[in-house]
Amino acid sequence: MTSVDPETQEAREATGQEAREATGQEAREATGQEARETKEAPRRLFGDRIGSVEVLAVVLVLLVLFRNPLADAISNPRLQTWTTVFVSVMVQAVPFLVFGVALSAVIAVYVPRSFWSKALPKHPALAVPVASGAGVILPGCECGAVPIAGSLIRRGVTPAAALAFLLAAPAINPIVLTATAVAFPNNPEMVVGRGVASLIVAMIMGWLWLRLGRADWIRLPHRPDLDGVPRGQAFWAAVRHDVVHAGGFLVVGAMAAATINVVVPERWLQTLADNPVLSIIALAVLAVLLSICSEADAFVAASLSQFSLTSRLVFLVVGPMVDLKLISMQAGVFGRRFALRFAPSTFAVCILIAVAVGVVLL
Repeated sequence: MTSVDPETQEAREATGQEAREATGQEAREATGQEARETKEAPRRLFGDRIGSVEVLAVVLVLLVLFRNPLADAISNPRLQTWTTVFVSVMVQAVPFLVFGVALSAVIAVYVPRSFWSKALPKHPALAVPVASGAGVILPGCECGAVPIAGSLIRRGVTPAAALAFLLAAPAINPIVLTATAVAFPNNPEMVVGRGVASLIVAMIMGWLWLRLGRADWIRLPHRPDLDGVPRGQAFWAAVRHDVVHAGGFLVVGAMAAATINVVVPERWLQTLADNPVLSIIALAVLAVLLSICSEADAFVAASLSQFSLTSRLVFLVVGPMVDLKLISMQAGVFGRRFALRFAPSTFAVCILIAVAVGVVLL
């Protein structure tokens, strides 16, 4: 009987193990291939995905099938009024929205974040008003101000100054104030009132944070996804993101404003408008619920002509600082503990300051 060398035996066993593993791997790959072919079979029948062309074709077919009911609905005077209000708000607001988003993307991509920490005073109490005034150079809505404020905190800027900038930027930048002037051509005091009230609220909230805020209420944001991306690509990505999100909220806000003008009975609005306290509270709550971008909210406020200028000023001051989309963004960037404390406080301060400024200027 021939003896087998131990090393040779080990080599044979290793070779057999490799063969078995290779066979098992081939079997698994074959099974996976079969599964993929099974999943891809419907795709070959119906296409890889349903695109915009398919959706458009379905919409056109539905329009043809239901052309008579649609024609009757369009001829309804209430629907015509709704369409008129909606289109007028959109036509006036969209140019300001697009221009503001583009400039905001330029600043966010091409201006180094370290610039802000160098430009602000080292003393926190002095940094708050400087950061509030710096909001003038950010022509964008609150959608862009939230991530920038998070970046400022991550770069070492005191949270009080970053939060003051967060509140002031969407409300006092030139695009928003110009849009307000266009929306209220016969009331230039609305532009002054909005700028002054918003600036005061931003500084008060910054100083309140210095006094009462706690560091553990803020969850520091992660590094932005656009870091490391080429500037041109980052710019267009920021523009597309902001236009889609801000434009979507603008459409919803314009639809809500048109619906309010058509569905809500005139006597209800007049009842709220005739009561100074109820009109202020109603428009403050409405600003939170509509979540309209600051470049467009002035046109919606102008359409609510039943209400006093002071109550509409409250609407314009509250909207860019406290609304549903802004609260959700703050919760995502800074944490829910922060949003649950910061949003209600800002809401109360906005109402008080806007009413005081309205009484003096309007």
